[in-house]
Amino acid sequence: MTAGILLPALSALYFNRLDIGFTLSLGAACMSVIDSPGPVLHKRNAMTIGNALIFLVAVITGFARLNPITLGIEIALFCFLFSLLIVYGNRAASVGTAGLLAMIFMISKELTYVEIFIFSGILLAGGIWYMLFSLLFFRIRPYRAAQQILGENVADIAQFLRVKADFYDASTDIDDNYHKLVTQQIKVSHNQDNVREMLFKTRVNVKESTNASRILVLTFVDLVDMFEQIMATHYDYGYIRQKFKDTGVLESINKLLHKMADELDYVGFMVLSNLRYKRLTDLNKDLEALKIKIDEAGNNPDGTSNLVLKKILINLRDLNQKIHNIYDYYNSSSSQLLFEKSNDIQISKFVSHQEYAPHIFFDNLTLGSGAFKHALRVALVCLVGYIVSQIFPLGNHSYWILLTIIVILKPGFSLSKERNYQRLTGTIAGGIVGVIVLYFIKDRTALFFIMLLFMLGTYSFIRLNYVIAVMFMTPFILIMLKFVGITGYNVVQERMIDTIIGSSIAFIASYFVFPSWEFELIKESMRDVIYANVNYLVKIGNALAGKPVDITEYKLARKDVFVQSANLSSSFQRMTSEPKSKQRGIKDIHKFVVLNHILSSYIAMIAAGLKGKSMATARPDALRSIKKSLAVLNDTNVKLHGPTIDFKVDKQLTEDKEAETLEPSADEALLKDQLNFINKISNDIARATDNVVSVNN
Repeated sequence: MTAGILLPALSALYFNRLDIGFTLSLGAACMSVIDSPGPVLHKRNAMTIGNALIFLVAVITGFARLNPITLGIEIALFCFLFSLLIVYGNRAASVGTAGLLAMIFMISKELTYVEIFIFSGILLAGGIWYMLFSLLFFRIRPYRAAQQILGENVADIAQFLRVKADFYDASTDIDDNYHKLVTQQIKVSHNQDNVREMLFKTRVNVKESTNASRILVLTFVDLVDMFEQIMATHYDYGYIRQKFKDTGVLESINKLLHKMADELDYVGFMVLSNLRYKRLTDLNKDLEALKIKIDEAGNNPDGTSNLVLKKILINLRDLNQKIHNIYDYYNSSSSQLLFEKSNDIQISKFVSHQEYAPHIFFDNLTLGSGAFKHALRVALVCLVGYIVSQIFPLGNHSYWILLTIIVILKPGFSLSKERNYQRLTGTIAGGIVGVIVLYFIKDRTALFFIMLLFMLGTYSFIRLNYVIAVMFMTPFILIMLKFVGITGYNVVQERMIDTIIGSSIAFIASYFVFPSWEFELIKESMRDVIYANVNYLVKIGNALAGKPVDITEYKLARKDVFVQSANLSSSFQRMTSEPKSKQRGIKDIHKFVVLNHILSSYIAMIAAGLKGKSMATARPDALRSIKKSLAVLNDTNVKLHGPTIDFKVDKQLTEDKEAETLEPSADEALLKDQLNFINKISNDIARATDNVVSVNN
């Protein structure tokens, strides 16, 4: 991004035409907003539309600015239309943002009729340059973006495993650790969606038979299975601590999980660096030592069963094998493995497909749509910001007020509040840094290289840490303005004041102008996650009833649970940052979030136990237990106005008296306990839901 934006200005500077170079760089900066990770086809299409939009908006703004009233109308109209593009997804929203940036950059330009078209054309040329540069970069390193996002996902899963390990540490508070676990699960799930889009929507990664593309896909498939395996290592930790606290087993499990997390971090580095490494340590010895301790724990005179510990050991062995498989993928001697592995999963079903039908846009033209209220809020607030800048002109860059409002205002109050804080903090800190740099460093060459570092910092952190990105952005803009002849500390003062004004307007508006509160939306998230868990449990029930379950359908159900759980957790987290008066039923919602996590973990645990086994039909009491749990969850979803799924099983299987007289095996006894616990959790979820519904009605 830094190179794509900076090269036009540097090239023009060589020919002593920095004015043209600066405009080219502005066009490239607008286009860089659209350049987010994703399939190259989507990026190309979005950038092509973005370039056409930039030119059109620049021309319209150039003429509209000749009259303050027409400019105000244009600002309100474009802010509304482009903000409403969010109904088509984040990439479409970024195209709208690029159009708004072009409008803002054009507002301060005093141009003649002919110059309007010339300036707009140069802006378009900068956008086209950046698009070609970005697509060329992808052609040179087609797998780099996928490697980066996959490596980050590995690191997220490693951290999730560390949080999971802390449940086996008696000094860790279980409730606090659940909160950390849910927070980390959000990161894992959201990043997995990004990886799916990057890998499965990119033809070069799915259809090419090169080792690089196959390794990326196979690594991700194993990572998703691994995440389920980690989810499956979930038990009643209070009970386990109480029963096995003096055996030393829990400490061994904790240490082993941390070692596996270290191995995963190493895998992440291996994916990012695209290099081959051997494993840090051989965990088979640790697993054998753990097995001995578990066997000893089963010989207690009080007759405590160690079956639950044996299940944990099996999951740990499977997890260790999956880590070993990924190391094998990156070993040149294992290239044959890549083509021997079964490819029976229909990859195209695992990615979401965005519709762009016109009716979606028009269907959202109602106050019942959150996107419509957001777009209306942005339009009204930007119009107010424009009027303020006209009544109280603070300098030549009052468009910074509009820029601040557009960047800060998000669909939800909590997101706007967070971005407001980040923008203010980053701007003030960055302004101080910029003043210090400009005061002490006068050499233009040194200033150029410092600006280059600040640009790199800005675009490196823009999606990772917005505060740091703005801290780098402010001094980089101040130094850049100095190069184009705009200098003086009043520019720093002007930027800070404009940012404060824009932030204040945005914050007040997010509270009073068509506000969007999480308690209005939380029931929809609860409904979706219950439906996903019901669907997941039905798949397990069918397997236990002896029905064949398609592997793709099972994995789709699992993916939906992870995605909907992350969405619910995100919604709850946003609610916690809203005003207390808007946190309706937050304790019951928190309870629902934790119970939902426990439910999906127990279902995943049963699924992991069934995987790879040609198991006979489950006992009638097990099938009846599943039917009870599903009935409770379906009834709960009806209260949330959600859909239900029937679990159809032969009556003979649930009422087989002869089968019930047989002594259950150890596995059957454990399955019965797990299903009974799921039934208990389902009833707890129903009670928590009743409380939430009564509070929010």
